[in-house]
Amino acid sequence: MSERLYLFTRFERFWHWSQAALIITLLFSGFAIHGSHSLLDFRTAVTLHESAAWLLIGLWVFAIFWHVTTGQWRQYIPTLSNIQRVALYYAHGIFTGAPHPYKVTQERKHNPVQRIAYLGVLLLINPLIWLSGLLYLFWGKLAQHMPEWLNLEQVALVHTFAAFLMLIFLIVHLYLATTGHTPLAYLKAMISGWEERH
Repeated sequence: MSERLYLFTRFERFWHWSQAALIITLLFSGFAIHGSHSLLDFRTAVTLHESAAWLLIGLWVFAIFWHVTTGQWRQYIPTLSNIQRVALYYAHGIFTGAPHPYKVTQERKHNPVQRIAYLGVLLLINPLIWLSGLLYLFWGKLAQHMPEWLNLEQVALVHTFAAFLMLIFLIVHLYLATTGHTPLAYLKAMISGWEERH
């Protein structure tokens, strides 16, 4: 017998899918800028990359406001409670059909491993991407105010490194999204807002 839990609000789903589309666009255009593929010419790739970046910055500012005003920022506070059980589930139990050791609720949507992963994105990957990206974009105006040991090539390397961290997160995120009671269960929940419990 299954039960349904309304887990993701309309805004959370909008934020998730908009953010995903913009991040994929940024990765795709960024790799074109680096010459990793030729599906976009350089000028188009740069224009697309900058446009997607500004849209994502706007989305994140709005999302931060929403998280603060609704109290949903609490979903990302890390906890070590049951983290070993959840980590062991991801390392072994997931491959043996073991039940997930964490019960999701509306008040606790993310398990301890997810909380740490999302916090890492919010506090490490995102700031690295945005600070290096904005510094790169406005380097012509900011270069004279930068320390002598910092040059544009270093800024670009940090930006690329952060982009690869985001790509790794995206790949792991996509993989784990297929590990529900059916391969599409989590995807359906993020589309409809309703999670099926079995």
